Amino acid sequence: MGAVRVAAIQMTSGSDVAANEDAILRLVDRAGDLGATYVQLPEYATYWGPRSGYDAAAKSLDDGFIRQLGLVAKGRGITVHVGSMLEPATDGRFYNTSVVIGDQGRIVATYRKVHLFDARPPGGVVYYESESITPGAQLTVVAVGEMRVGLSICFDVRFAELYRALALAGADVLAVPAAFSASTGPAHWDTLVRARAIENHAFVVAATQVGVTTEGLATHGHSMIVDPWGVTLTESSRTDEDVLVADLDLEQVARRRAQIDVLHLRRPEVYEGPVTSPKD
Repeated sequence: MGAVRVAAIQMTSGSDVAANEDAILRLVDRAGDLGATYVQLPEYATYWGPRSGYDAAAKSLDDGFIRQLGLVAKGRGITVHVGSMLEPATDGRFYNTSVVIGDQGRIVATYRKVHLFDARPPGGVVYYESESITPGAQLTVVAVGEMRVGLSICFDVRFAELYRALALAGADVLAVPAAFSASTGPAHWDTLVRARAIENHAFVVAATQVGVTTEGLATHGHSMIVDPWGVTLTESSRTDEDVLVADLDLEQVARRRAQIDVLHLRRPEVYEGPVTSPKD
């Protein structure tokens, strides 16, 4: 099993959909020029702006831009993971949806964000994603060549059980496209991303938004690619767009899991039983 070159694209998306799409095409091309065969975009890659623009920005899975990315993917023989985009839901809200386009130009997987960012971070902007977004209810692992990629989006990274489920389902690479808050990012982002890698002995590819939009949405940046031992292979220090590449030796996953076999040493029958606590 050889090394697989992957790319994490860092973007400064905003509310101008056409400008975001132009940037995506340009950055995907750059990643392809660098030899990446799997290219991951950040959360809200096609639109990162206020709720008032959601209706115009939302895309169906057969949208013309998705088809255009399919042509790019097929032409270059690469997989393009649209970190996430707005997809219309049936309840008048939207899904926050990852779309994975395979090297034949067709959609091979989708994932709708399960955990929604309803939070009041200290010093940050109060944000209730559930006011506009409908949560998904299905986890996804997709085969990308020799990789088995477990899909997630941003706030999911705080829920370790999601990633354990993906690892148990065969994922050896965990995808974390994000628009991680600038108020929590300095304290939490690096630790959370590396923890998900360490506890599952899996690679993590984390492509992020960075900077502040004209509407004041501030994101942390620091796109990362981390190995199964928790070592950061590459991390962006830029405050604008960037393309990170790393070669993933997938044999590391099996080797680390054999050394510390956390997946087989689990005791689910204990976790699911009663928990004792001191009496009042």
